[in-house]
Amino acid sequence: MLSNYRVMLYTIYDETTKDKLEDMKFLLSDKIGRRQTDDCNTVLDVFVELEKVGLLSQSNLHELHSILEVVDLQLASTVQQYMTTGTLPQPARRPPPRPIMDLRHVNNSHHLSTSETPPTLEGGQFSLDARTNTPPTSLSDQIEYYPLNHIPCGLCVIINNEEFLGTQLKKRSGTREDEEALESLFSRFGFSVIVHSNLTAEEIREKLRIIASRNFSEEDALVVCVLSHGEHGCVYGTDEEKVSLRELTQPFTSGFAPTLAGKPKLFFIQACQGGGYQTGTLPSPPKPREGEYRRSHLEADAGPIHAETVPSDADFLLGMATVPECKSFRNKHTGSIYIQELCRQLRRSAESSREEDILSILTRVNREVSKGEYLNYKQMPEPKYTLTKTLILKFVDEDQVQRP
Repeated sequence: MLSNYRVMLYTIYDETTKDKLEDMKFLLSDKIGRRQTDDCNTVLDVFVELEKVGLLSQSNLHELHSILEVVDLQLASTVQQYMTTGTLPQPARRPPPRPIMDLRHVNNSHHLSTSETPPTLEGGQFSLDARTNTPPTSLSDQIEYYPLNHIPCGLCVIINNEEFLGTQLKKRSGTREDEEALESLFSRFGFSVIVHSNLTAEEIREKLRIIASRNFSEEDALVVCVLSHGEHGCVYGTDEEKVSLRELTQPFTSGFAPTLAGKPKLFFIQACQGGGYQTGTLPSPPKPREGEYRRSHLEADAGPIHAETVPSDADFLLGMATVPECKSFRNKHTGSIYIQELCRQLRRSAESSREEDILSILTRVNREVSKGEYLNYKQMPEPKYTLTKTLILKFVDEDQVQRP
């Protein structure tokens, strides 16, 4: 038996014409990616892509509802009724006419022929819609997951730059709290954790080259966390020299690290990406929030203000503390806003009975960080990814994980 949720999705699939499918793909191209939408041949394919990026689930139908409000109000009402009551409209109550979908057999394969308007009854040639005898494969069966089967399941590298040798970049007080939070969390996820403190730009490059040369055949994933000052497209070594984001990720592309091919590579960057401030618009005067950060304890991880892109190779995720051209904030006593919220949400998900993917977690991190106000400004994290499967992180028995 299929749940009402799956039945609702298949109802939308049955009643979506080709033109409406194209409208949906156009509206979603900026949310799930142009390449992904181009590869969608049916509405079921669209649903799978939405589930991959955390925009569709049994408890999250808002994105689907808003799209259908533009494409087909009748289908939007179906979603709305399910969201409200958990049930589906009775077919007899659906007002005629509706689009007709004929299923024909051509060269032993099924082809769907759709029409925006119902056919006429001339010549008594009206016929009922045909359906296949075999129910469609469950959407959950179509989702592929990254396996995390080894113990340890992967390597987590933390590069923490606190002290700087020159005069332009200040000491990053509070960054040790970020280091401790990340080390504790990823150890519980089953990763071996390596910490490098206060590296120059060339030392960062060299450490990553050495790590990339190791054999990852018995490991399932890589995590690299860089905590430093930065600006657009780069982070700083302790010698105040730049290391581009591309230099951080390129050693781990499949051409340089073949044993990491097809495995998730997660990069979390706590650093400013420019000298600008993120502003926000409030409907009413701001009020103190619970847990508001004291002004005197906040500072920015920025460098001298002066761009580079991230490799588009598969299976990468880049979690940035802030959008380009803007600053990120760090509390000098409790750690950075982004890393602390990231660890909090990852921990919350790992302790939950639900299996929540990494993209859904990062969306929640975006929401929670963007709610705050820091030195009278806002902060907006930005995840970028080329993941090809769903990644779920859960805690493992800590006794099984050993430090390399």
